[in-house]
Amino acid sequence: MELALFTLNLFDVVSVVLTFLVIFLVQILNVYLHILDDNADNGKSIDVVDRAPAKECPLLESQSPSSPIATTPPKSQTTGNGKLEKQISLLDSDSGISLSSINTCSTTAANSSPTYRAPNGFHSFPSHTLSFETLGDEYHEDEDTLSLENLFPCDQTEIYASKKISFIIDELIQTEVNYVNNLKKGMLNYGQLKDVEDLPEALNGETKQKMLLGNIAEILELHEKEILPLMLRNQRDLKGLFDEFAAHFEKNSFYCYVSFTMGKKSSMQLRQDNRLWLQTYQTQIKDKLGIDSFLVQPIQRLTRYPLLLQQFISEFYKSGISCKPVLTAVCKLETRMRRALDVVNQAEEIPNIEELNELDLLQLGNFRRATEFDAQHFPTRKKYRSKVFLFDRCLVCTEVRKKRLAYRQHYNWEHVELQRPLDSVSSNANKIINLLVKQEEGGSSVGSKREEFSFTAAEASVVKQWLQATHKIIEIARNEHARRNTFSLPMDLVLGVVLAIWLIWQYL
Repeated sequence: MELALFTLNLFDVVSVVLTFLVIFLVQILNVYLHILDDNADNGKSIDVVDRAPAKECPLLESQSPSSPIATTPPKSQTTGNGKLEKQISLLDSDSGISLSSINTCSTTAANSSPTYRAPNGFHSFPSHTLSFETLGDEYHEDEDTLSLENLFPCDQTEIYASKKISFIIDELIQTEVNYVNNLKKGMLNYGQLKDVEDLPEALNGETKQKMLLGNIAEILELHEKEILPLMLRNQRDLKGLFDEFAAHFEKNSFYCYVSFTMGKKSSMQLRQDNRLWLQTYQTQIKDKLGIDSFLVQPIQRLTRYPLLLQQFISEFYKSGISCKPVLTAVCKLETRMRRALDVVNQAEEIPNIEELNELDLLQLGNFRRATEFDAQHFPTRKKYRSKVFLFDRCLVCTEVRKKRLAYRQHYNWEHVELQRPLDSVSSNANKIINLLVKQEEGGSSVGSKREEFSFTAAEASVVKQWLQATHKIIEIARNEHARRNTFSLPMDLVLGVVLAIWLIWQYL
């Protein structure tokens, strides 16, 4: 019996060892870069343009008066060495914010200078999937959410014993079932119009189909595969139901409703232009409600959610039920739903913007907020009523003309800086926000700044909320930038290289 022998030379050993060593060093480098990035984030400060004293960061999202949860001040954070970590507030102090000042909070010493600069900024923005909730009050949960009582399950038997609350939960789930079925039926009736023989040319083609129905197929997929299953899965666990539901708002899953609303105007016009054929087709397929009723259902459903939750909260209090974790979860969900609904309502005005010229709003990233101001444009010395739209990549200024919106300017975030005025002694100082445009000089990123706009709101709270939204956009950009600059090797690639080396070695 002969034994198969093989020999190893120095070249074989060195090749294999060197390859494994390189992979190991790359992973070590990746960890090291992560540590450096975290340290840099902790060491950076907000670019405080004015000489305002540092304050602790307040809650970025305060509860509205209608919400049963009261807002409490955030607790001080303690670092590993026992020192209290103070945080600068852009929202309460008269300070400036720009993409060169992207970190929200920093450790400050008592004798430190009040002006700080971050070493780098952003020059490009990919599409973002993070929502405002991810970077808003999630950093500063109130005491109700953080209390130990909410970490342990409570007895929900008392909740289901209430007939009114049980009825509300049953209605929430049953209406969700009906909603999914209605969307599926509508897609069955109108989702394949291209197969209809006498389809008019105005409705023919994939583009026209997309314009007619919008992204309603995406909405159906969300509810059929995510929302309805989580409701059915958590029928006897209300805290789990509300927490999982809220997680979808935090992941920005419901942004599909914003996109649907932005396409609503063009869909309505297309339906109006082809009304006669659509009515004939409706009769032919024996659809009692029609395409208009089908396409209004998404907004009706989104509006219905907070109303049902408000009924649940009201009955919860009336019944005197003591299950704080469930109450906290439902209030958190209701707040996120109302915020999402506000953004959807504001997005309805975007198609009304006229005179856009070459600007494509679909290339500006996710829409975040629209706010009305009394604006003064310094270069032209013109004053007018303005509505300002915040997108992930830029800020768009429009002039309000009765029921129309005329486009005026847009500014990419890396070119602007927002300031609160300090030199004004009037009572309106806290209602004003100034927009400055950075001008690069000699190819350098550091240049002069000129005043471009002054926005005056009706109330100081409007300015504060607007700055909060702007602050969150920059935070999202900072997180995307951090991910983009991370150097790493995926594990499947590493395993693939190892397998390839083993096979080559066996072959040799």
